[in-house]
Amino acid sequence: MDSVTTIAIASIITAGITTGIGTMFPALSEGKAVASALNSLAQQPDAAPTITRTLFVGLAMIESTAIYCFVVSMILIFANPFWNHIIAK
Repeated sequence: MDSVTTIAIASIITAGITTGIGTMFPALSEGKAVASALNSLAQQPDAAPTITRTLFVGLAMIESTAIYCFVVSMILIFANPFWNHIIAK
């Protein structure tokens, strides 16, 4: 195997692991956040607007982690900076 093939295989495997882990843990965190918010709403229904607003901001922050992992995996697959370095040699 030449170095370009090795870089391609490593990039594809890393992108798959990044996408798998990068979507699994934020999904679990979002579920835990929603469960905690529903528990808080059940205990204090009069604080619903504040809890809901805080929940949505927190969910956006958690989801941004998954989006960053997706972007990194797409860069590794389609715009890998290591390929240009190896091809230039």
